[in-house]
Amino acid sequence: MKEAIYNLAFDFGASSGRMILSKFEDGKIELEELHRFGNEPVRVGNVFYWDTFRLFHELKKGLKKAAAKKVPISGMAIDTWGVDYGFIDKDGNLIGNPINYRDDRTIGIIEEVGKIVPLEELYASTGIQFMNFNTIFQLYADKKMRPEIYEKADKFLLMPDLFNYFLTGKKYSEYTIASTGQLLDAKKRQWDKELMERVGLRTDLCCQLITPGTIVGEFLEEVVKETGLKGVKVIAAGSHDTASAVAGTPFEEKNAAFLSCGTWSLLGLETDEPVITRDSFTYNYTNEGGVEGKIRLLKNINGLWIMQNLRHNWCEFESEVSFPDIIKASREAENKSFCIDPNDPRFTAPYNMMEEVIGYCQEHGQGTPKGLGEIAMAIYNGLAREYQTTIKNLEIIAGVKIPCINMVGGGIQDQLLCELTAKATGKKVVAGPVEGSVLGNVVMQLKTLGAISSLEEGRKAIKASFDQKVYLP
Repeated sequence: MKEAIYNLAFDFGASSGRMILSKFEDGKIELEELHRFGNEPVRVGNVFYWDTFRLFHELKKGLKKAAAKKVPISGMAIDTWGVDYGFIDKDGNLIGNPINYRDDRTIGIIEEVGKIVPLEELYASTGIQFMNFNTIFQLYADKKMRPEIYEKADKFLLMPDLFNYFLTGKKYSEYTIASTGQLLDAKKRQWDKELMERVGLRTDLCCQLITPGTIVGEFLEEVVKETGLKGVKVIAAGSHDTASAVAGTPFEEKNAAFLSCGTWSLLGLETDEPVITRDSFTYNYTNEGGVEGKIRLLKNINGLWIMQNLRHNWCEFESEVSFPDIIKASREAENKSFCIDPNDPRFTAPYNMMEEVIGYCQEHGQGTPKGLGEIAMAIYNGLAREYQTTIKNLEIIAGVKIPCINMVGGGIQDQLLCELTAKATGKKVVAGPVEGSVLGNVVMQLKTLGAISSLEEGRKAIKASFDQKVYLP
């Protein structure tokens, strides 16, 4: 029997974060949650910021709890949401707090950049879905609106790279997270510096790209002193949380789609090469980098962020409710026909999600949803309808018949959402595991450390270790 291997996976979602201790032994993976915390953005004036230093403080609290376990920890990797970044000056200091992608400073920037570089040309190089918060548009906005910070910056670091810089002092850009920002040549898998220059962006801000599975270094001495952890290899896994989620998906069949379901819904296929065609441009699909040389051909869909905010507002203005309460109210709703478009900009970062859902239904001639259940059903129906459309277009773009959907992430705990997804898409839904991002993070660490030989072996270990539930259309 081989000795057990312990690793730490730090998974930052857009609404919460957690530190997980993994144990790999006899071909199976066990997970233990050591630390969990909320990730709540902060408004200062009219700007929506990430609470970056508090998040780093929570990361170190997790490391302290890991040290207290007194087990030999081999490696640690961080995965986070995409596109956002911090600027580092020549002295190595963070200048200007990272701004949340839901901030409205980039409204209208796509059109502005499109006048400089036609959007068809921008897509032909990057293969990335147009969303106003992509890194290219945020950098353009910073150049206009935070010029002193922009000009004083020496490098920009995307969020997982920034946290790893705080831990190790090493500056780099991991490929999967860099691919989210519409700054890479999708086919060459390198910074498209010619494109950046055409847009008027500084190319010297870019760090060296590294591939998933690269060992970055070890903790700085001050981190060792504060946390008590020493000799842990810091690994760049699939640093984008969706890249890790797809790596952690034990696909049921060939050409099965993945649906990483959390704050965002990421629905797509794993491919060997980017798919950049007239159809993929027209339907606005994205080609993000994956692990082991794969591409994630997918659609970004505003996900359970809407339901999370509905719950928050209902607790604030009406009465305390849990997510199971919302599911129960939805099943009991008198009128289940209400439906929103989850990608409507009004649902990006409103002050009151209840009012926005009701307002949408009224403005689109559906009447007024009454009570928690009818409002929630509008969200459920909107998500399910968007999944249906996305699957149909994905089959056209990729030229394949999708047999089923493998669903991972926290959203699979919502049985009603899983049922509606199967019904709307007409596809078998295989739900599980919940901790897709964490498990993809872990298997890439195990591969880097030589404990497994491939991603395929890691996925087999995941399937052997965690239950899945099937929903039929």
